[in-house]
Amino acid sequence: MSTKATTETKSVAIPAPKFGRAEFLIEGTAPLVIHRFSAKTKEQMKTKMETGKAAGSKKNREAKATDDLYEESRYVAAAGWDGFHAAAIRNALISACRLVGFKMTLAKMSIFVEADGWDKAEPQIPLVRIIGDPSKQEDMARVQTGQPYVTVRAAYHGWKAKVRLRWDEDQFTLADITNLLSRVGLQVGIGEGRPDSKNSAGMGWGLFEIAKTVEKAA
Repeated sequence: MSTKATTETKSVAIPAPKFGRAEFLIEGTAPLVIHRFSAKTKEQMKTKMETGKAAGSKKNREAKATDDLYEESRYVAAAGWDGFHAAAIRNALISACRLVGFKMTLAKMSIFVEADGWDKAEPQIPLVRIIGDPSKQEDMARVQTGQPYVTVRAAYHGWKAKVRLRWDEDQFTLADITNLLSRVGLQVGIGEGRPDSKNSAGMGWGLFEIAKTVEKAA
């Protein structure tokens, strides 16, 4: 008796992507402290990579004016305004998903930040404009060996920013995104000394609240 194999055909329907957009005015409830990766350290790492040797002695620290360190800590757009790395908000939104049990892997593909401009020194870095003036902040810190040193960074007090977000509407609603951003402002933070810092419990910096939400056409 012969038998014939039956082949079952299944159709898969993949919906077209639908994205929502909105602009959120956020207002800082704590100082925003920025410390971009040192251009000199990058150059030293590049020299070591190309030559196979360290670029200078580790024992003697080169003298440098604190004003220069402060200027190097800032992100400045080609248009002249100060900003913070757009990835700071995106990473914080993804991190906040842990608080509500949403898969971070899905959030990585579903939430995006629209930049206001690009960094003047490194034009590949997207920036969100900071509404506020920077000031030089000096704090005591410790390196991994425990040795104390003074760290110089840019700080913004009474700061604001207009954050423009784009998200997959099959994953999130406007209310979801608003609540997630609110959690970022209350629990995660952005910049140096934020509660969600990988290196410490933070200093309570980089927190904010949502002052206004404007939904945009997709």
